[in-house]
Amino acid sequence: MTRAGASGAITVPPGLAGVIVTNTEIGDVRGDEGFYHYRGHSAVELARHHGFEEVAHLLIVGHLPDAAELAAFRARLAGHRALPSAVAELLPAICRTTSDSLQILRSALSLWGGATGQRPLFDAGEDERLATALAAVAVTPTILAAAHRLGRGLEPIAPDPSLGHAEDYLRMVSGERPASQDVRAIETYLVSTMDHGFNASTFTARVVASTGADLAACLVAAIGSFSGPKHGGAPSRALEALEEIGTPDRADAWVRDRITKGELIMGFGHPVYRTRDPRSEMLRDIARGYDDPLVDFATQVEDTFERVLAELKPGRQLHANVEFYAGVVMRLAGLAPDLFTPTFCVARVVGWVANVLEQSHDPKLIRPSARYVGQLAARAG
Repeated sequence: MTRAGASGAITVPPGLAGVIVTNTEIGDVRGDEGFYHYRGHSAVELARHHGFEEVAHLLIVGHLPDAAELAAFRARLAGHRALPSAVAELLPAICRTTSDSLQILRSALSLWGGATGQRPLFDAGEDERLATALAAVAVTPTILAAAHRLGRGLEPIAPDPSLGHAEDYLRMVSGERPASQDVRAIETYLVSTMDHGFNASTFTARVVASTGADLAACLVAAIGSFSGPKHGGAPSRALEALEEIGTPDRADAWVRDRITKGELIMGFGHPVYRTRDPRSEMLRDIARGYDDPLVDFATQVEDTFERVLAELKPGRQLHANVEFYAGVVMRLAGLAPDLFTPTFCVARVVGWVANVLEQSHDPKLIRPSARYVGQLAARAG
């Protein structure tokens, strides 16, 4: 922010773009370079070469684990996957009130916080905060998989602590042991989307954490932010666009019509990147590992969209973002579209808890100001 003039008026960029609100050691996005990292490690390279638990350890604990640390971390996460009985008993009732997975997750995590006796971060010690954070990462996919099955009239499947995080999530969703290619595809996606700078939901989580509230409250608030179509709600919408287009020859007219109407093109453009989204390029490579016509169709549509966008919006860098190929990869790995955003949430909960833990070390309450632009009131007296 900058102050202008003797009046002390504050100039604030729309959406707080570029405003620095805190310091972090967790990660950073360098949009001009098309690069982002977790604690100094390229996030894309981590996704290509490391597993979920390794990178979750990096973000939450602070470093990549050695073999003994990884084994202990895996066991600790796996031990928290089962739902508390109070949550398991009430989850069917929650699922009968709504079919929206993120609404279900918000309600279930709020209940989980109470059922596990969570104390405010302000009162909890370091070990207690860490234990709660790991439990949140572990239980989130269990809630989402159970909700998915309950919504289809199927019984939830209990976690298998002998399996890795990504593999067990897919198994709890489908009821079957997933193929290794699908496990690796989803695991790569999860690692690549665990954190991404000070996005809206991460900022929301940190604002709540700054009040000293319990971790469940931080996550419920973050999910509320995340549920918006401009944030986490885009992967299924990008795939819906492909389905609506139908064939490559219709892509040109489809995107021109949307731009003429002033509509957003889901899956294209990013508020930070001024070049290609590195996550999109990596997921496109994963998709090409599948022998499926959807991949060829998606790449043809991507080429057409970029050509038309360059023509109609010259000077703007509008490339495919992570959501465009995320939907393709998740579909190829066997996930239904209503699980696309929840699966994004399975990943991002790692970044949220890492940021909550970091924020809990800062005693300062996040309390910005607003510029009043309404009717002026007369001062009494």
